[in-house]
Amino acid sequence: MNGTYQTTVGDRGRLVIPAELRDRAGLTEGTALTLIETPAGVVLLTRPQLQALVRADLAGLDLVGELLAERREEAAAEAVE
Repeated sequence: MNGTYQTTVGDRGRLVIPAELRDRAGLTEGTALTLIETPAGVVLLTRPQLQALVRADLAGLDLVGELLAERREEAAAEAVE
């Protein structure tokens, strides 16, 4: 397992993922994949991998608290007007 594979984009943009990688990643026919364009290149993720990535990025954030604070500030500013 080296984690690096070579493949070529085929006709109509099809991409063949090598069998060894498909097996290890649990990719079967019909598996939903997401392609993300980044400055470093294209990243291919399964839905659970994408969910884990988003959850990790949002960990520790209090989005509801931030939204409520913003709404309170807006309401206070409107009350002054």
